[in-house]
Amino acid sequence: MMLVRGATIALIASGLALGACSSVPGLRSGSADQATATQTGIGVNAYLWRATLDTFAFMPLANADPWGGVINYDWYTDPQTPNERFKATVFILDTRLRADALNVTVTKEVRNAEGQWIAAPVAAQTETDLENAILTKARQLNLQNAG
Repeated sequence: MMLVRGATIALIASGLALGACSSVPGLRSGSADQATATQTGIGVNAYLWRATLDTFAFMPLANADPWGGVINYDWYTDPQTPNERFKATVFILDTRLRADALNVTVTKEVRNAEGQWIAAPVAAQTETDLENAILTKARQLNLQNAG
């Protein structure tokens, strides 16, 4: 229950940060000043934050720190592959919408014959693909807000 409440507070904070831009005098939609003003509500890029939450919406949220830029997801098991599970951590490292402002780490475990979970390697491209999905979504959100 506490995790859900924390996630709700984080979502509200990011929404308020984005909404505050329209009330700042002299800021035009999509301007550099607006992007800077957007960041006053949370410590990281609001578009990357929202895009991360959207991209990983299928996974249970463990905790999120919108000022430190860390989002932890708990174990997720795809019903089609019940002997594999994944969890992820996303680090948003900057207030700017940049490719190097994002880092995704994924942990994978597989169930052995005795029913124990054992660490397993993650496909080399998985983390990069997830980062690219987040960046694409963040750019779309940025364009929607500019228009």
